[in-house]
Amino acid sequence: MRIVSGIQPTGNLHLGNYLGAIRNWVRMQDDAARQGGDCLFFLADLHAISMPHVPADLTANTRAMTAALIACGIDPERSTLFNQARVPAHAEMQWLLNGTARIGWLNRMTQFKDKSGKNREGASAALYTYPVLQAADVLVYRATHVPVGEDQKQHLELARDIAQKFNNDYASEDAPVFTLPDPIIPADAARIMSLRDGTAKMSKSDPSDMSRINLTDDADAMMQKVKKARTDPEPLPSEPEGLEGRAEARNLVGIYATIADIPVADVLRDFGGKGFGVFKPALGELLVEKLAPINARYVALKDDVAQLDALLNRGAEKARMLAKPTLDAAYAALGLCR
Repeated sequence: MRIVSGIQPTGNLHLGNYLGAIRNWVRMQDDAARQGGDCLFFLADLHAISMPHVPADLTANTRAMTAALIACGIDPERSTLFNQARVPAHAEMQWLLNGTARIGWLNRMTQFKDKSGKNREGASAALYTYPVLQAADVLVYRATHVPVGEDQKQHLELARDIAQKFNNDYASEDAPVFTLPDPIIPADAARIMSLRDGTAKMSKSDPSDMSRINLTDDADAMMQKVKKARTDPEPLPSEPEGLEGRAEARNLVGIYATIADIPVADVLRDFGGKGFGVFKPALGELLVEKLAPINARYVALKDDVAQLDALLNRGAEKARMLAKPTLDAAYAALGLCR
């Protein structure tokens, strides 16, 4: 088993990132170690330049998110942690795969339509070919499994299509260049919504900082954000069915259940019939209890630029070695001399 996944370094990690992805990465790291497999986790800084950005912020955010991932439990001794820019094989493999990817396939990708909006002619070519780089990210390591959310399944299917066509066109059946990766969609991957709008996903791009719990927030900030989270005037129900049509209530109860690792029904058993004046302080205290250690580890590491760069360099060195056989095989299969 080889698991590969990445995250864009576009700002601080928030509760949605942690409960929806990073906590599962930590569990996968532990499971892979027990099964004799390995995990590669990367900061997708090459993907970040597909949109307008401030170079100095990208540098700072890459280091800050590295610190946050380690604080959350990603262990550079047990997993390979690096940023894409330190491993040129990602960009090289993308160009090689561009000859196999088809315009029609890319035209069906919803992310370009969503991010380019009405100004598609003004969007970067990098944004359009973003899914091919995503394919390169996993295919270059011959990943067997890739953790994805429902909104990313389309991109993994594209990676499989590219890998299959490349193997069919340029490799023998007995010696394929690429492994076709399977998706991992964790059953307990939480979809955490905004604290200001229970119908919108929690996002670091939301202009209101009150909409999210950042993993860098201190205890006071967490408590304040929970207490000011939007709710409705009704008390909590005693059964999960009672949360239907109550987006904000469902979100807060879901956050409690997910971070406590208990079913929603158990949360409502304890808080059913009680108002948010009782529930919000309890939720805030739970968040502080679970996230304060992460915050403390992050604060201790975030300004140690030398250590962070050393960790990323060490991870990148290992990643380059893991990528080299597949990259060499792809060059050879295409008849490229180097």
